[in-house]
Amino acid sequence: MAAASGDRHGLMEGSQMKPNDLHTPEPRMAGQLPLDAETPGPGEHDLIEAIETACARIAPVWPLDRFVAVNPFHGLRALDFDHAGDLLRRIAGVRMYMPRGYFRERLERGEIGERDLVEAAARCASTLTPEQLRAALGRERAPRTGVPLITALVDELDADDWSGFVIDRISHHCAAYFDMGQATWQHPWSGMRLYDAWRAFAALDYSADMMGQSGIRARVRALPEAPRACIGAALGRLGIPQAAWADYLHAALLDVGGWAAWTRLLRWEAELEGSSDDHIEALLAIRLAWEVLVYEHKASPGLTARWHALCADLERRAGDPDAPDPEDTIDRVLLCAQELAYQRALIARLRAHRHSAPATRPPLQAAFCIDVRSEVIRRALETVSPQVQTLGFAGFFGAPIAHQPFGADRARPQLPVLLTPRYRVCSELHEAEPEEQAEALTAQHRRLGIGKAWKTFKMGAASCFSFVEAAGFWLYAPKLIGDSLGWSRPVPAPDDPRLDPEQAARLAPSLAPCGHPHADHALGIPEAERVALAEGILRGMSLTTGFARLVLLVGHGSSSVNNPHATGLDCGACGGQSGETNARVVAALLNAPEVRAGLAERGIAIPQDTWFLPALHDTTTDRIRLFDHQRLPADSAEELAELGSRLDQAGELTRLQRATLLGLGGREGRALTKRVEHRARDWSQVRPEWGLAGNACFVAAPRARTQGLDLGGRAFLHDYDWRADHGFATLELIMTAPMVVASWINLQYYASCVDNHRFGSGNKVLHNVVGGAIGVIEGNGGDLRVGLPLQSLHDGRRWIHEPIRLSVFIEAPQSEIDAVIARHDLVRELVEHGWLHLFRIESSGDCARRTEDGDWCTVESH
Repeated sequence: MAAASGDRHGLMEGSQMKPNDLHTPEPRMAGQLPLDAETPGPGEHDLIEAIETACARIAPVWPLDRFVAVNPFHGLRALDFDHAGDLLRRIAGVRMYMPRGYFRERLERGEIGERDLVEAAARCASTLTPEQLRAALGRERAPRTGVPLITALVDELDADDWSGFVIDRISHHCAAYFDMGQATWQHPWSGMRLYDAWRAFAALDYSADMMGQSGIRARVRALPEAPRACIGAALGRLGIPQAAWADYLHAALLDVGGWAAWTRLLRWEAELEGSSDDHIEALLAIRLAWEVLVYEHKASPGLTARWHALCADLERRAGDPDAPDPEDTIDRVLLCAQELAYQRALIARLRAHRHSAPATRPPLQAAFCIDVRSEVIRRALETVSPQVQTLGFAGFFGAPIAHQPFGADRARPQLPVLLTPRYRVCSELHEAEPEEQAEALTAQHRRLGIGKAWKTFKMGAASCFSFVEAAGFWLYAPKLIGDSLGWSRPVPAPDDPRLDPEQAARLAPSLAPCGHPHADHALGIPEAERVALAEGILRGMSLTTGFARLVLLVGHGSSSVNNPHATGLDCGACGGQSGETNARVVAALLNAPEVRAGLAERGIAIPQDTWFLPALHDTTTDRIRLFDHQRLPADSAEELAELGSRLDQAGELTRLQRATLLGLGGREGRALTKRVEHRARDWSQVRPEWGLAGNACFVAAPRARTQGLDLGGRAFLHDYDWRADHGFATLELIMTAPMVVASWINLQYYASCVDNHRFGSGNKVLHNVVGGAIGVIEGNGGDLRVGLPLQSLHDGRRWIHEPIRLSVFIEAPQSEIDAVIARHDLVRELVEHGWLHLFRIESSGDCARRTEDGDWCTVESH
């Protein structure tokens, strides 16, 4: 930090700093530090550890074309929920609980009762009484600023907006550097590393002149050449106490939290492949470089004195952490009371409910994704056809595949982001000669090429203005009118293969190796592995006996237009894709005679008259479309017609239930259906559906445990019968994959509610797409936004999502549940650190809760 004399050349021109001087609160001059991750010198181990700690605290975010729910606290899962909240509040002023007014409303409406307050206080080891808690609801907590950054301090003292300026410049550079095809002009430094490209960019960037600091460009050229050296030098130059390094670096990353999450994804994906990625470290170096650049150009006696005091306070707080805040305890008890109220009511219904599984062979079995939206349509289908048996299973149906659509040059993963694809399958025209395949592929590429050329022309620097002036209105006026009135659809539906109708009927993913020349790999599913894969799928579904004549595999997708986060409404289990591909692949696998023969040898005998039929549930319109039904046996026509009628009736019931939340109450039948379908194609609609809003519990048990219960579209339902789970491999799979994914979804919704500024994406109406598919910004600048928009959580009058932690109910022996927890650190952290609540359903219907110390206690209901 510059002294009052105005010496502003410390970072760029000063003498070499000794590593041991980096911890002093007195800002010093620092030159480039010779930091080497492979051979660190004295004191540099601590710097490397601080950098890694800060980077590891950031959770990744996936791009828009495969947007999936992410636990924004994933990097803090080693801490318990309360301590993670304390850390985030101390570092960045993050809010981890809803405002007091939210809880006051629920108390006034009777949704939280006196008993809940008393029990919640006891569970939180608090002596707070209900009277004290009610009194606390009249006062809101003051916001906390967190670890100070130079830019924020300068803004406070000089009434500038350096914080916004720095975020804008970093965001502008990252958007250009990571562009995924949106820009028509190539970034001139795209072949360089992120930090090097930024130095080249910033050295030519005249935008700082508008802030009255034209000398910044020259100073950028003198920055250390390596990102880690820049970080170390900046910490020394600013005098950050060594004990506070990790927190300060974490605060710097959270200041550009959207781009930090994006670069964390790049590291995540590299780690899955066994390699490494340093983009997040480079981003951290860029943010710290701006700290020093701003400080040295704005140094004054007042700024210096204030910064000295803040550094001293950082050192004091690092050595003597803040005492527990009584206000935090109040918030924890209120959240716990809200969760207890929900759990107690649900447990009472589970205990009182009795439903027997059908003793005869069902005419139809329908396997749906565990997604909470499936709970509603499963219940509707069972209502119109009580003989039907529905099942719940992860929507990728256990097929670890990447899918290469017909005519596409790349494959896309169709499985949870926690997993890596094992197989690559391609869509082919079935029963087509090679010549027809090649002709159709050529035609498809011709269409794609023409579309790309047309887009290039419209967006080109030389043609865009003349195009709009001369032809834009006349070419697009009819389409705009049609789209606005709902006569046409701006984009295809999720199951539209964008092919000619006669080809679409014959298009399906193939189990065999990819046959067309544009496939980047031709793996398919090897014949030697198909039987084992099929066995694992059926055992995971708890479907090894009692097969119906027709077994429906129902994936799901969503219909919406003009919606950057559209894939967030698709199947999270399919990596943010719609699930028809997985359903069709698994159906083809289970219908294959050689696979069935192999399954019979392994003790799973599928009747000869059983047929697996793939389908897709559109969660916006609640229509179910059947695929490959033309391959059914000839005598199935009447059965197929009856199935279509049942599905239509179930869809109608489902739309009626969802209508109230969508603001469509009072409409029935055809009028409601038409209105819902209009929302799906309305480009001005900000709430085509509510997605997974309201999610609150995960149940892994036989369907008989919940069949007939109205769970309000809030439950992830996974069918599981522990008596058929020999060795409990399926239990382990459920607890390590679907349960974890459900927790991610739940915590993304939770965080987007409690602090949408940090963990959400703000106002959907103001979104602009960045980099083609990287993400969105709100308005015309600022950081990359992560999480959910407010319109996915709030209807303008009230919260549709209730931010509570996931309650998991598993019907299985206690010893086996404990064994899975003991074997898997990620599961243990979620359970024992309070990121979710775990219950065991006993044969009597009673429930026991697992405490943080690993004990189980029976839960009393109303």
